[in-house]
Amino acid sequence: MRSVRQCSRTACTQTAVATLTYVYADSTAVLGPLAQRAEPHSYDLCSVHAERLTAPRGWEVVRLQPEFVTPPPSKDDLSALAEAVREAGRGGRAADPAPAAEPASVTETARRGHLRVLRAESQARSATDPTEMS
Repeated sequence: MRSVRQCSRTACTQTAVATLTYVYADSTAVLGPLAQRAEPHSYDLCSVHAERLTAPRGWEVVRLQPEFVTPPPSKDDLSALAEAVREAGRGGRAADPAPAAEPASVTETARRGHLRVLRAESQARSATDPTEMS
């Protein structure tokens, strides 16, 4: 199944169809077809945001395609979706087991957030009882 990337614009959940990159030396924004991989210095845009794109004053926008259309789902996408629905419907997955309780000989001595300090009773007695030291 191909990965579906979302539009980079805040709060937009549409599928990306174009990639925007900048050439700062030439003051140019280049809007082209969706890149094969997400790059750190490029932005994926949906068709609505790709059509509405404007550049700052003094910059030029180069559009490598006249319009960008969201492609229909491929057969691989539909097959993967059907398989996921089938697996979810089976309900065969076991729930995460409950965390095991500590033995009675272990006590919690301190806690910070999600971290706990546990001490075994034998360690607690030897730390407080000088007769048990060798």
